[in-house]
Order: sequence, then structure tokens, then C-alpha cells
Amino acid sequence: MTQKLIVIGAGMASGRVLEHLTEADSDTYDITLFNAEPRGNYNRIMLSPVLSGEKTYDEIVTHDDAWYADAGVTCRFGERIAAINTTAKTVTSEAGEVLAYDKLLFGTGSNPFMIPLPGLDLEGVIAYRDLEDTERMMAMEPGNKVVVIGGGLLGLEAAAGMAARGVDVTVVHIMGHLMERQLDEAAGYLLRKSLEEKGITILCGANSKEILGADGHARALLLDDGTELPCDLLVMAVGIRPNVALAQEAGLAVGRGIHVDDQMLTSVEDVLAVGECVEHDGAVFGLVAPLYDQAKVAAQTLLGQEAAFVQRSLSTKLKVTGCDLFSAGDFAEGEGREDIVLRDPGRGIYKRLVIEDDRLIGAVMYGDTADGNWFFGLIKDGTDISVMRETLIFGPAYQGGSPVDPLSAVAALPPEAEICGCNGICKSTITDAIAGGATDLGAVRATTKASASCGTCTGLVEQLLQVTLGDDFQMPAAQSVCGCTDLTHEDVRRLIKSQELKSQAAVWQELGWTTPNGCHVCRPAVNFYLLADWPLEYRDDPQGRFVNERKHANIQKDGTFSVVPRMWGGITNPDELRAIANAAEKYDVPTVKVTGGQRIDLLGVKGEDLPYIWADLNRAGLVSGHAYSKGLRTVKTCVGTDHCRFGTQDSTGLGIKLEKVLWGSWTPHKLKLAVSGCPRNCAEATCKDIGVVCVDSGYQISIGGAAGMDVKETELLVQVPTEEEAIEVVMAVTQAYREGAKYLDRIYKWLAKVGMDWVKAQVVDDLDNRRALADRFELSQSIYRKDPWAERAKEPALFAPLANLELEAAE
Repeated sequence: MTQKLIVIGAGMASGRVLEHLTEADSDTYDITLFNAEPRGNYNRIMLSPVLSGEKTYDEIVTHDDAWYADAGVTCRFGERIAAINTTAKTVTSEAGEVLAYDKLLFGTGSNPFMIPLPGLDLEGVIAYRDLEDTERMMAMEPGNKVVVIGGGLLGLEAAAGMAARGVDVTVVHIMGHLMERQLDEAAGYLLRKSLEEKGITILCGANSKEILGADGHARALLLDDGTELPCDLLVMAVGIRPNVALAQEAGLAVGRGIHVDDQMLTSVEDVLAVGECVEHDGAVFGLVAPLYDQAKVAAQTLLGQEAAFVQRSLSTKLKVTGCDLFSAGDFAEGEGREDIVLRDPGRGIYKRLVIEDDRLIGAVMYGDTADGNWFFGLIKDGTDISVMRETLIFGPAYQGGSPVDPLSAVAALPPEAEICGCNGICKSTITDAIAGGATDLGAVRATTKASASCGTCTGLVEQLLQVTLGDDFQMPAAQSVCGCTDLTHEDVRRLIKSQELKSQAAVWQELGWTTPNGCHVCRPAVNFYLLADWPLEYRDDPQGRFVNERKHANIQKDGTFSVVPRMWGGITNPDELRAIANAAEKYDVPTVKVTGGQRIDLLGVKGEDLPYIWADLNRAGLVSGHAYSKGLRTVKTCVGTDHCRFGTQDSTGLGIKLEKVLWGSWTPHKLKLAVSGCPRNCAEATCKDIGVVCVDSGYQISIGGAAGMDVKETELLVQVPTEEEAIEVVMAVTQAYREGAKYLDRIYKWLAKVGMDWVKAQVVDDLDNRRALADRFELSQSIYRKDPWAERAKEPALFAPLANLELEAAE
């Protein structure tokens, strides 16, 4: 017989209980889920990447509406439980509705602790706990000032996320160094230095006294030494407390949290609890790994199976935006303990091992945490390390005195070795999944959930795939930009933005380039990333461009150049045609060709003639067609309603407007558009980077086409009713491509990486974000929407040929 299960709280722990229940037996319970937040379960660990802009909210949702529907869960989101009658076994909602239950599960999580300072109730004082808090911080703009109280992980993530958005952030921490519960003083110093280099002000040993206000809004934090820190927003991130109020009112036994036994049962029959709200054997919990252990036990208890929750030793592998940290065990100083310390200031690496009685009892690492799980295993197992004492600090690859294949250390791990701490997944679970057909990272994640939470164990999972499958597994290779750096294009883009690097010199220095000034591979990419992110601050570097872009013309195999004037939307007139014909005759152009982009190409122009032919064409109103650039090339059109009996809209007029908006823009690769006046698609819009097909009801905009070495049809992005909206969508998707794509990736390659759903979320679903993208594009265009021919025509000496040294020698 189906029983009624009511779950209070849609957090990560209760969400995992529901997963286990529905995977095991979907008919045992009729489940109703209440949640105070107006949404279901999402990965709270990943709120920080949402804040910094690395992820969107949709990307961190773990259970969407479709999942709940498939699982048969009745969702009551945005509804609180007001009262519980454990005798009658009912709950009462805030609206007064009474529901009966057979089993009740508390997953009420925790509340942020707010220091009771004077001024706490002022507007503009928030915690950092949920999506609403995150959105408040995301609303801060460059120039706004924010004070964060708390130098633990959460406070630093909040600070780093806002700093990445250009906000002026100050962190106030009462202790002597940051993250004192996880890091020793040396690692705390390195973390502080790294964050200060990102523009964050850090005040340690600072005690908050009062929040000062004006007109009901927080205006500053007053420290006990009299210092005032002005702020537009004040964020408290000083810890959490189990949320026990409802349980206490219902008569459950509570201490610091809701008391539970090994089966996750509370003091009241048929009532269970999991997550941050519980207390087990005197301990409360904040890390996700024990919460998932509790969830598994609670699900087994609900299904009538034997299970027991056992607290286990935990390591802490953390990432504060751009800084890798690891700590495990006891690293306090003590009699009879010795330290092994490795420092590499150039690489920003610090490692400290604490040894007692030939056993490793503690480890702290900053900068390089790849061996953290191996060291944690030594701590947990109490391994005698005397035989490897001399090489211990260098990790498992160096045991025996010389480096060995790093995969051998993974292969040597016992089956019970923990790989994914967040989800409690051991090596044997993963290898069993691989043997069962999970042959890539995505399949392993889907099957076991290993690396599906914080992602720090992804490398280990991939190594297990490689060890298990051998040559059948292809390790995904994150290619560095070039030989000057180990960083990928994605790394460089992220760091340029987060560290506010606004010159090539800053990139070479701060990102540790191994060459003084880059190379022919990385300079063009870095040049583009800088001008895309900082259009007002960065000055374009001509030497960071390919020869065609430096010359503003395409070089041909004989050393001459082609000149392609722009024809807006493929439209020209007799005066322009005469000017082109006159220029062809005047400069003895051997070939005049009509291009596939509805323009005319003058091929065979001598380099020294370029500024003069440009000047002649300029006088007729012709400008550069940018046929040489990583930027807008053409907007191809058909005649539309002007002449065609099938035309539904003015495709030519829209094409001209789009070209005049987009011309001069720099993009990761060349950008080609087309506008077709009807679904017959005479302008071939469905194989362009961005295509518009006019229909009776508006404009269908699609992206991601290709008609070169790869042939791809575009994918529909959106249909809009007006020209104005069509132009805004094209501007927005172009800017999203400019801001996110790898240099030399066409739109279709970028689309394959981010996915159409992500693009729609940015450009279609979020109208404010669409407008913001279009505004940023227009800001950039205020600098780059200009004719380079007109500028270079004033400097003909730059195009004069070098001396003919052979002729001089002969003379």
C-alpha cells in the first residue's frame, strides 16, 4: 500500500533522499515536497560560480520541473509549513491546509548566523545563503562598494564573485588570517595575497562594531578602532546554524540540531531528518559529503532496509575563485610533531605535512592540490610513512625516489579508496560502472554521481577511466593556448576578466607567460580577448594581428592584395560602380570578381597602391568591406518585398540595418550573416553564422551554420515580431559570442560547447540580459565602428615598398 511521505525543504540532502527513493521503488511513497524558496533543488555549492558569472542558475539546477514530474513528486514551492501535529501525524501549511502523513522528513537546512550589531535591520544588509542573496550581489555594478564580514570560504567566495564583476569589495575578518579553520597561517597569507591581487581589500584582526545607516539604508561599517568602511551593500558570511525552530515547536528533541540516531530517525516515531539541520552524536554538519551519506541511510530506512550513518574523517578540498586549497587532519603545532614544508613562490605553491610517530596526521596545500586525496588516504589509514619520509612531500609519483607514471598511483588505490568526497563514491563503484558500459566522464557522472557536485575529483575519475579502459579511452585534452603558457583559452579569458588585466604586458606578467612578449599564436588571441572585454581601456595592438588585418587587405600568393569595398546588404549604385571601375583601371587591377557575399573584389592590387585606391574609393562613399578580418564580413540579402512576389518582409532593408550596426566589430572568427525575405531562403540564411528568415508573422533568427570545410545548417534561436527586436537579438548573440568563444572558433563551434539552451537562456529568456549584451556590443562599437581605410589612407608611407637590395647591389 502506498504511504504518504511529506518532505520539508528542497535542499541537497532531501533531494538526494528523493533520488534514492525513486531509483529504488517509485510506488512505495506518495511524496509531497514543501519548500520555502519558490523553486526546487539546486546545487548551493555552485552559487559562487553563478555570482562570478562562470555559470548560470539553470546550470546548477539538479532537479527541474520535469524531474519532479517524472518522479511523481507533488511540489509545493514557495510554501512554508506553519505547524506539525506529530500525534495526529499532520502538517499545516501557512495557508491553513492540513495534510496527513505516514512518514515525515525534515530537510530544513540551516540559517545564516547574523552578528547582532546595531544597524543589522537596515536595508542593504544581507546574508549569503540562497539565490536571492546571490542576485542581490549580482545587482552590484562597477563602482559600487561592498563590505563582506567573514573571511571564511563563503565570505571569500562572495568577495571574489563580486570583484570579478568590477565591484569594490572589502573583507573584514576578526581572526589573524583567512580561513583559519582550514588553513594555517602561511597558506592563509598566500590566499590573502592572491585575493588582494584581484583588487579585494582584506582586513584581518578587524572587529566590527556597528552598521551605520542613512535614510534607512546601510551606508558604512564602523570598526572598533573608529574606521568607517563605506558600502552600498553589506554581506554577512560568518557561519550557519541548524534550522530547528519548526522541529522544536513540534516537540522533537533538539540540541544544536535536530537529534537523530544512526538510522536518521528523530525522537518522534515516523519522523526523520537529514542535512544541515541535524545533530548526530553531538556533531552538526556543513559539508556535502556527510549530508549525502545521511540521505542514503534515510532512504534505506524509509524503504525498510537496514542501514546506519557513520561519521567519517573528512578532507577539505576547496576552490576560492582561482585559488586551489586543500586541508585534512590536524595541522596545529604540538610537541613531538614535525613539519615538512615545500614552498615555490614563483608558482604560488605551498605544501605542509604534519608528521607524528611516523604517521601523517595533517596536510595543508595551496596552489597545487592534485595529490590531496592520496595524502588524505595516508592520514585516514594511519600509514607508516617512514620508508617514504624523504620524498613524501612530492606526492605518490615520486615514491621510490624518482617519478613514475602518475596513473600507477591511481591503479594502486584499493577498491574502497574514496574518489568523490562530496558523494562518497569509492573506486570500486566507479570501476564497476565503467565495466557496465559507462565509458566516458558524462556516463560515469550519470551512473555514479562521481564528480557531479564540486567537480574537483574530475581528474581522478578521468584517470580511472584511462586505467580501466586503456587505449579505448581518450583523455579529453585541454589544449593550452600555445607553448608560452599552460593555460587554455578559457582560462585566459576568465583570468583577464576576473583579474582586470587590461594590457598584453599585464597578461604576460600576471599569468606567467614563459616568453617576454608572447608569440604569433597567442598574441592575436590575447589581443582579441582584451579588446572584447575592455573596449574603452585597451588599445588595439596592430602587431597582435595577422598580416591581412595589419594591411587591411587580403594578401595573395604573388604578394599583391585584394581590395573589397563594403556594399551594404549587397546593394550598390552607378556612382559606386563607376568608382570601382575607375579604380580598377587607374591601378591596373588584373582581376575584378563578384564575390559570393554580393560584393566586388579587386584582386592584384600592389601593396604601395593600397592607401591611394582606398582614398579614391572613400571619395565615392565606399568603405572597407573587412574581407580580411576576424569580424563582420557581409550581410547577404534577397530583394524581399521590394521586388519579389513571394517576399514577406523588407529583407534588404533589414540586411542593410544589420550591416550598419555590426560593421567594424571584431569577433573570434569571421562572421557572416544573411537575411532571406521568405522561407524559400534565396539568401541562404540557413548556412550562415547568423541567419534571418522573414515570415508573415516576423523574423526567424537562427545561428550556427557553416558552408566551408564543415557544412552545417543553422539552429533556430527565436522568432520575433519586429525588426527592432531582430536587430537587438543579433547584437546580443554576437556579443555573447564575442565574450565567450575561443579565438578562431566560428559560432557553430562555440554553440557546440555552450549549447543552444544556454544561448536561449542568455538572449531569449532573459530580456534584461539581452539588452545588457546589446548595450555592451554598442559600447564596443562606439570605438570600432569606423573605416580603417580612411585612417590608413592618410599614411601612405606605411605601405611603401622596402628597397630593392638586389638592384642596389647590381648598380
